[in-house]
Amino acid sequence: MAALDSLSLFTGLGLSEHKARETLKNTALSAQLREAATQAQQTLGSTIDKATGTLLYGLASRLRDPRRLSFLVSYVANKKIHTELQLSAALEYVRSHPLDPINTQDFEQECGVGVMVTPEQIEEAVEAAINRHRPQLLEERYRFNMGLLMGEARAVLKWADGKMIKHEVDMQVLHLLGPKTENDLEKKPKVSKPRPEEKDRRTAKDVVENGEAAGQTLSLMEQLRGEALKFHKPGENYKTPGYVTTPHTMDLLKQHLEITGGQVRTRFPPEPNGILHIGHAKAINFNFGYAKANNGICFLRFDDTNPEKEEAKFFTAICDMVAWLGYTPYKVTYASDYFDQLYAWAVELIHRGQAYVCHQRGEELKGHNSLPSPWRDRPIEESLLLFEAMRKGKFAEGEATLRMKLVMEDGKMDPVAYRVKYTPHHRTGDTWCIYPTYDYTHCLCDSIEHITHSLCTKEFQARRSSYFWLCNALDVYCPVQWEYGRLNLHYAIVSKRKILQLVAAGAVRDWDDPRLFTLTALRRRGFPPEAINNFCARVGVTVAQTTMEPHLLEACVRDVLNDTAPRAMAVLEPLQVIITNFPAAKSLDIQVPNFPADETKGFHQVPFGPIVFIERTDFKEEPEPGYKRLAWGQPVGLRHTGYVIELQHVVKGPSGCVESLEVTCRRADAGEKPKAFIHWVSQPLTCEIRLYERLFQHKNPEDPAEVPGGFLSDLNPASLQVVEAALVDYSVALAKPFDKFQFERLGYFSVDPDSCQGQLVFNRTVTLKEDPGKV
Repeated sequence: MAALDSLSLFTGLGLSEHKARETLKNTALSAQLREAATQAQQTLGSTIDKATGTLLYGLASRLRDPRRLSFLVSYVANKKIHTELQLSAALEYVRSHPLDPINTQDFEQECGVGVMVTPEQIEEAVEAAINRHRPQLLEERYRFNMGLLMGEARAVLKWADGKMIKHEVDMQVLHLLGPKTENDLEKKPKVSKPRPEEKDRRTAKDVVENGEAAGQTLSLMEQLRGEALKFHKPGENYKTPGYVTTPHTMDLLKQHLEITGGQVRTRFPPEPNGILHIGHAKAINFNFGYAKANNGICFLRFDDTNPEKEEAKFFTAICDMVAWLGYTPYKVTYASDYFDQLYAWAVELIHRGQAYVCHQRGEELKGHNSLPSPWRDRPIEESLLLFEAMRKGKFAEGEATLRMKLVMEDGKMDPVAYRVKYTPHHRTGDTWCIYPTYDYTHCLCDSIEHITHSLCTKEFQARRSSYFWLCNALDVYCPVQWEYGRLNLHYAIVSKRKILQLVAAGAVRDWDDPRLFTLTALRRRGFPPEAINNFCARVGVTVAQTTMEPHLLEACVRDVLNDTAPRAMAVLEPLQVIITNFPAAKSLDIQVPNFPADETKGFHQVPFGPIVFIERTDFKEEPEPGYKRLAWGQPVGLRHTGYVIELQHVVKGPSGCVESLEVTCRRADAGEKPKAFIHWVSQPLTCEIRLYERLFQHKNPEDPAEVPGGFLSDLNPASLQVVEAALVDYSVALAKPFDKFQFERLGYFSVDPDSCQGQLVFNRTVTLKEDPGKV
């Protein structure tokens, strides 16, 4: 009956029935909204109009200090606060004065109470803004950013109604420019590409639905400085929306500032149970980059609380990848560094009546509607004895847990703080047989390390309440958790469990197979770390999850390798060419620029002899129209030699297959310029070259609607092609694993670690241009 009463109460505030029912699922929110609505009705003595109801809902959902509820409800009910802007200012005011008695005069001034903005004032402010931008408005017409006019008018008239300002802007712009013409309705022309000297600055703005990056050009550091405008300053945690204050908050923040000196502190906290992937690259860039942009520090902290899944190779690989991306942690720490302190705090939590030992089994705790524990109210002394018994190994795994007394945002009740696990730990050995959970460990480790900004992906938003609750329950410094959207890629799988399935099925070799999107795989394929960092900047830091197209990452790779990968020549399908009138008695040494567009970067030397090899596709006996390479009556130039060759004879084997060509040569400047110049090799190295394509055929291989048979049924049979006897010029002879080259006309290639003396192996990193045939 009470639920039905609350439902009608909430719908009476203007909430839809669906939203009202969702609100009822959140016990804390529904209780606060019920109290706010009841107080407002008592004040008004009548029903609540929808505008007031909307503000009351905003107040109840955003207010974290219930002591201020009655005070704010009276202002809303009496229409002294009647806009969302005023409500936001009011909530900010009470957040920034958590312990002080409220100075009514100061509060009303900060919230615009009693301020009246006339239509005449709005008209004058908009007119002044338009006059400031009149030349640009007349030139750009309706392509001009009208939001700029609204922003300037709002800056002058802080408490004006936004709809009235927009209406006035629309009216005055229409009066100035007249109705829209066909030209006004055309799309904006594309912005020209940045000049080469600007290539280190990537587009770093929010991403549109199709995964295409757009917006103004910002470097990663600039973007993160901009992001800093949204974040609290160190020591001003209490100003953050949703931050919970206690009588101890200000003293704890004061001590925190004394320890840190006001320094920004972040942390990157991976679990050492798998290899980092492209999504982690965003997290690394955000955590380390945000600290760097604000002259702060970043910890690399391993969340090593689950010994069953942790292996030494993962710790090493994670450290390697952070360093590979160009970041140096202020300090490498482990959750296990703090096991003694975490245990002592757990005992203290029990002493305070905020935790208890429970015997419900794991399957009973799953889901959000699990039954309350029958042991929730057991005596403190009993829980202390049982927790000590857990510590001494007197319970089997799953027989007892320590649970915290709180309800999380998603309705989950009493999350587990400690569980029993009889698995040796990689660092502490058999010292412990109980291990803390993420919900218990993470915020307390952040507190110990005095983290200022705990940057998490969006799925951890449901843990924010437990984060604040636990720090406050123990009266320790409470950092602020900020959430951002994950980064995913189409045609990719990054789940650790599913990658293991791919390895087991023989679809990939291991975690670093170049067809995967783990960071070790991308490094092995030849992706430069700068390109991955640029890609993360280009994607930007958005609240919504972002799924990008792989070709955008590949474009960032090309940008970097174009400037850093020296040129070489390679032939994948060799066809022997014999120059019958070679102009010298022995081979010539040809100087080839490492970067043809910038010869100041040096040259390398390759031999040019009477026998060369060209790509089989660079010759046709019967070419189709438009074919510009070697054919009868159609000579071609050999790149970098200054010579042109012309076909004289085709040598075929018994099966009719072309085995070699005989040609003559002449100086390129001694006759008509050829239609094309082709690459070639002479006295080459024989190498293995691996050509990679997408591992999966569909954009979303994990989506049952798109791939009903599961991701293992979606494998691309052509994802790897091995050319065992490719020919590469001798300039690469001393190359080491991960050295990168552009093989002219073919793409960018990287030396694979499988290489050994006398047998180089190359991975194709990306083609020279995006394949227009890909969808």
